[in-house]
Amino acid sequence: MTTSIRRYRQTKIVATLGPASGDEDVMRTLFETGVDVFRMNFSHGTHEAHRKNLETARKLEKEFNRPIGILADLQGPKLRVGQFKDGKIVLTKGQTLRFDLDESDGDETRVCLPHPEIMEALNIGDSILLDDGKVHVGVKEKGKDFLAVEVIAGQALSNNKGFNVPGIILPIPALTEKDRTDLDAALEMGVDWVAQSFVQRADDVLETRKIIDGRAALMAKIEKPSAVEDITEILKHIDGVMLARGDLGVELPPEDVPAVQKKIVRKVRHAGKPIIVATQMLESMIENARPTRAEASDVATAVYDGADAVMLSAETATGAYPVEAVSIMDRICQRTEADKAYRRIMKSDTPETESDASDAITVSAVHVAHDIEAACIVNYTTSGSTTLRTARQRPSVPVICLTQNESTARRLMLSYAVRSIHITNVNSFAETVEAAIKLTKEKGYTQSGNKIVMTAGVPFGVSGTTNVLRIADVE
Repeated sequence: MTTSIRRYRQTKIVATLGPASGDEDVMRTLFETGVDVFRMNFSHGTHEAHRKNLETARKLEKEFNRPIGILADLQGPKLRVGQFKDGKIVLTKGQTLRFDLDESDGDETRVCLPHPEIMEALNIGDSILLDDGKVHVGVKEKGKDFLAVEVIAGQALSNNKGFNVPGIILPIPALTEKDRTDLDAALEMGVDWVAQSFVQRADDVLETRKIIDGRAALMAKIEKPSAVEDITEILKHIDGVMLARGDLGVELPPEDVPAVQKKIVRKVRHAGKPIIVATQMLESMIENARPTRAEASDVATAVYDGADAVMLSAETATGAYPVEAVSIMDRICQRTEADKAYRRIMKSDTPETESDASDAITVSAVHVAHDIEAACIVNYTTSGSTTLRTARQRPSVPVICLTQNESTARRLMLSYAVRSIHITNVNSFAETVEAAIKLTKEKGYTQSGNKIVMTAGVPFGVSGTTNVLRIADVE
C-alpha cells in the first residue's frame, strides 16, 4: 500500500475528467499532483466511461489509503437555437431576425427556437444573449408562436448556439429527463456529490434532494442571477455550492461578478457548507503550458475570498496540459495561503459562534489549537457536521476527520483544510484519542513532541453530540 499523500494547502482542487484525463495513469498523476475531488461532467461522455473513471478513483483510494471525492455534475436544460442552411449567418446591427417553432434549417431571416415556453415568458423590450453573450438581441414583436428580434450587437450566429435571458425566471424545470436518467446512474455508481445545474430558486432543488434521499450530498450550481437573489433560501436545502461564473458572467454585467463572488463565498462559508469557485480559472492552459498572469490572480482571488475549493474544467478534461494545470493551481493556492494578508483576511471574517454547544466546542478547539501551536485539530464525527463547523472557521492547521462512515470521509474531501481518515476499530473516546495520535503520526501530520486538539461526543458515536475537547501529546 502506498503511503498516504500529504497536501500542503488548505484550499482543495477539483479536476474534471474527460478524454485528456480518463485514463488510470493520468488520474493517478493528477491525484499525486494535487487533485482532491474528481468531477464527472454528465454533459459529455457515456455512463460507461463515467463508471470506469469512478472505479479507477476507488482503486486509487486503496492504493494511496486516502479518500477521494467524486462529483457528478448534471447538465440541466440547455437552451439553444436550431440550425442554419449554411451552418451560420452573418449579422448586422439593426437587422431583424425571427425566432419560431419551425424545425427546418434557418437563414438570415429566421431560425428555430424549440422552446415555446420561453417565447411565452418573454415580452417586447426583453433582451436575449446568444453564444455566451457574443450576440445581443432585443424583442420587438411577439406572436403566438414567434418572436421578432432586433440585433443590437454581434457579427455572426451559428448552429445550436446557446441563449440566455437575463433577469427573467424561466418557466422550465431545472431537472430534465436526461438529468433524471443521469442522476439515477450516478447514484447507482456511488458518487459522493451531485451538482444540479440551472437552479433559479429554492424550489428547483427540492425534487432532486428527494430523489437523492441521502445517497449523496447535493450541490447547487449558482449560475443564474435569480439564484444569487434567492441564495439564503437555497442554502437551507443543499449541502454545498458551485459558483459557476461562466453563465453567471453572461447574465450579469461582468463588472458585477467579482463582488457577487465575494458575497456568495462569504454567505456559503458562514453557513458552514463547502463552496467551489469554478469556470475559466486557468482557461488558457487548455492550449498553453502556462497560465496568464490574470488567471493566476483569479485563482488567488478565490483563495483570498475563502473558497473551500477551486475547479478546473476543460483544462483537465480536454486540455493539452492537464497535469501542469493542477500543478500550477496547487502552487498558486500554497503561495496565496502563505501570504500574511491571507491569514488576516480569514481571521477578520470569522463566522459568529452559534448558540449551540457543539459549535462552541468546535470554535474553542480552533482557538486552543492556535494558542498552543497544535499540529492539527482532530474531529471524531459520524455525519461530518463537527468537521464542517471546524472548516468554516478556516483554521491554519489541518483538520483531521476520523469517521467510521466511508461516505462522510469522501464528501468531506471537498471541505477546506479537511483530511479524512476512515477508521473502523474504535469503540470509545479513549480509543479514538489513541487512534488519532497513531494515525496523524503515521500520515505525517504530527511528530513526537507535537500536540493535537481533539473533539468528540459523549455518549460516544452519537451524531450531533460534540461536547468534549481534549489536548493530547504525541509521543
